[in-house]
Amino acid sequence: MGVQGTAGRTLARCVSAVALSLALGAPRVASAQLFDSSDPDAVQIHGFVSQGFLKSTDNNYLANSKAGSFSFTEAGLNVSKSLTDNLRLGVQIYAYDLGPLGNYRPRFDWYNLDYRFRDWLGVRVGHTKIPFGLYNETSDIDASRVPVLLPQSVYPVDHRDYLLAVTGGELYGDVRLHVAGSLEYRAYGGTLQFDPPSSDVPGVTLSDISEPYIYGGRLMWTTPLPGLRIGGSYQALGIHWKYNLDPAVSQALQAVGLLPADFVSPLPVSFDVRLWVASAEYRHAGLRISAEYSQWIAKFRSDAPALLPPHVTNERYYVMASYQVTRWLTPCVYYAVYYPNVDERKGRQSHQNDAALSLRFDINAHWLVKLEGHWMDGTASLDPTLNGGTGLNALAKDWGVVLIKTTAYF
Repeated sequence: MGVQGTAGRTLARCVSAVALSLALGAPRVASAQLFDSSDPDAVQIHGFVSQGFLKSTDNNYLANSKAGSFSFTEAGLNVSKSLTDNLRLGVQIYAYDLGPLGNYRPRFDWYNLDYRFRDWLGVRVGHTKIPFGLYNETSDIDASRVPVLLPQSVYPVDHRDYLLAVTGGELYGDVRLHVAGSLEYRAYGGTLQFDPPSSDVPGVTLSDISEPYIYGGRLMWTTPLPGLRIGGSYQALGIHWKYNLDPAVSQALQAVGLLPADFVSPLPVSFDVRLWVASAEYRHAGLRISAEYSQWIAKFRSDAPALLPPHVTNERYYVMASYQVTRWLTPCVYYAVYYPNVDERKGRQSHQNDAALSLRFDINAHWLVKLEGHWMDGTASLDPTLNGGTGLNALAKDWGVVLIKTTAYF
């Protein structure tokens, strides 16, 4: 148990941190779809700044939250311009800080050239938003939703850099179905842009990380019932890398049978992921109800099948409801569930159930404040590196977190 509990478990944690963080993880903010100018030919300039605070009862979550953390900041500025009636150009610069992520480093969040031939056919090229589920494209637009954090089972904020946008191209359009409503389709392909991660496991480093392909699409049906839309999304991607193992680590893993006796470092790994989500949303007056169910299916190929499981499926779902009580107050509740492995559901490390209550206060047309509380059961989505290296099975099973966030936008 000793060797396997050190080298074996730490390397498995490295696999999870690298593979799932890379593959499994938006603002049209202030894009023309959210903020329209009276002059469609004018240059559209929009931006936002957000500051948040996190405090948890137990377990550090997203940041050093047990002590309280202000490491929860976002800022973005985008510019778009209609070059012709059918051709539009847009770009956004974004910077954020969330615990160990972001570190205020500015980047091009998205940029694309968009040409619409007909209502049923358009094309975008560049670094375009990934249409996954109901809210991925607007997942970091605080003004577009009520909760501070969208249900993290389906929209994990710490995976933002890997699920936000694809560098390549996209076809899209809206098809009228007459009395049957309408159908929106999106299809995309290309590659991802990400900063290669580093390993936090002593004696293990990563190299030759590449993302050879990503493709996917979404169909969304606006039904004849006013306010109801349902749909599905699919995404496939592959990632390759190598584990470089120090001799002591290799020998320890060989001793417990997790590496073959003739193993010579490095260990090449191919990782293929298929993500799908079924979505439904209903809106009526100030009421919004949504629910999504998703599975993320990972397949590993390597020379060490005992070390890297050949197949892992995780399960993710939530239900959420909000209601605008007055112009300035909108409450929201949701319940989200996450299982990292559908074949292992026992133990606090094998699940995380999240019951959340949010209050959104719209102070005026350009400033809002949010209060939010989460009651958590399980530790599956926690980061051991934020918790002093403590294993997920040793962290507090029942815990809570409070968030406060304010956003100004134009």
